[in-house]
Amino acid sequence: MAARKRKLLVVDDDPGIRTSLLVLLQNWGFEVLQACDAAEATAIVERHDPEIVITDVVMPEVSGLELLRTLKAGDPHRPVLLITAQGSIDMAVEAMKQGARDFLTKPLTDLPKLKALLDDAEREIELRRRVKRLSMRAETEAGLGDFVGCSKAMRGVFELIESIAGRDVSVMLTGESGTGKEMAARGIHQSSRRQSKPFVAINAAAVPESLMESELFGHERGAFTGAVGTRQGCFEQANGGTLFIDEIAEMPLALQPKLLRVLGDGRVRRLGGSQEFEFDVRIIAATNQDPSKAIEEGRLRDDLYYRLSVFPIVLPPLRDRPEDIPLLVHRFVGEFNRKHGLNIEGATDESLALLRDYPWPGNVRELRNVIERSVVLTKTDWIDENNLPPYVRNPALRPAKLVFAVGATTVADAERELILKTLEYAGNNKAEAARRLGVDVKTIYNKLKSYGIDT
Repeated sequence: MAARKRKLLVVDDDPGIRTSLLVLLQNWGFEVLQACDAAEATAIVERHDPEIVITDVVMPEVSGLELLRTLKAGDPHRPVLLITAQGSIDMAVEAMKQGARDFLTKPLTDLPKLKALLDDAEREIELRRRVKRLSMRAETEAGLGDFVGCSKAMRGVFELIESIAGRDVSVMLTGESGTGKEMAARGIHQSSRRQSKPFVAINAAAVPESLMESELFGHERGAFTGAVGTRQGCFEQANGGTLFIDEIAEMPLALQPKLLRVLGDGRVRRLGGSQEFEFDVRIIAATNQDPSKAIEEGRLRDDLYYRLSVFPIVLPPLRDRPEDIPLLVHRFVGEFNRKHGLNIEGATDESLALLRDYPWPGNVRELRNVIERSVVLTKTDWIDENNLPPYVRNPALRPAKLVFAVGATTVADAERELILKTLEYAGNNKAEAARRLGVDVKTIYNKLKSYGIDT
């Protein structure tokens, strides 16, 4: 099937110019429409909706600049090129202010420039068309809130989630850091009968061991040093809703039997208290580790794991579903446009190709960070390859093992530099940085705290 020719309207009161452009542009593959003045051009635009317009500036009755304003009022994105035999800097500046694509002077001897301008216009039209398709797909594709995807792997995940969202079974989400485990948990909650009730999340890796019991179960005033008031724990806060326990394999081992007992009894007692509170909570747990390995190493009790993993779901890493990247980029561009008051259209083909080729060690979370950075940095309507971080653009900057300067004065300085560089490479994904460094994720949190860095 032949590709559809793009419609282009030529507006000029000189029949000779129109004929010359007709022959040239048809040879370049355009379907050419013609008008002798602004009135005829306006009528043709209403009937045929050409995608590109080339118009003379000096015409009887209505000038090309006035026609430009009319065209831009109807479709601000339609590319319009102005041509005139009476070129001037002032006129060119005014044309660009009014939204003209560019300003050319007669006779049109610089055909390579005209061809380049039309090629650029066609690329932008195609990009806008692709963004529109992505917008339509984002509304119709399988997804749960911000947890979206069109790949076969993600469709399988959505089918699993939809099959159990309405049933009050415990769910265990596994997958690398940044794959969207909390978003999946929120999606399950929003699709369940508990959607109007609280969704409470706690990260077992981010809470100091000494405070974990209080965070989960709450405490009474005076239960321990610093307990100056009564506090509800996560179970009470989530009553009627969903409690999401992230990084369950990092839960202090001594606390795991108590958690298991609370889950079995359906009642919780605050630290320092005597009264037990009944709760009705759905538990969704998650880990970025291999649960069987954590059990084998004695870091996760097998009875707790089996209690929590009535329905296990594995989330695929982003590198295994690159076809989802354009959809995710579209979603994130929209999010950060709203956040920063911008109007970025999307990402160019070249930048999307680089994003698809990058292995994404930090998964969707890292992609989200990269897109926010790119949205803020771009000076045009589109994210191009120059807005992406150097390590995304250049595979040579993605060493298998990170190296760092030997100029640090102490071992502590060297350690600090290595941790911060690893975090930078991992897209500030602390769990991924911990995995690469071979340390516990709590070590990363503690080190950052000692450096005075907000976690």
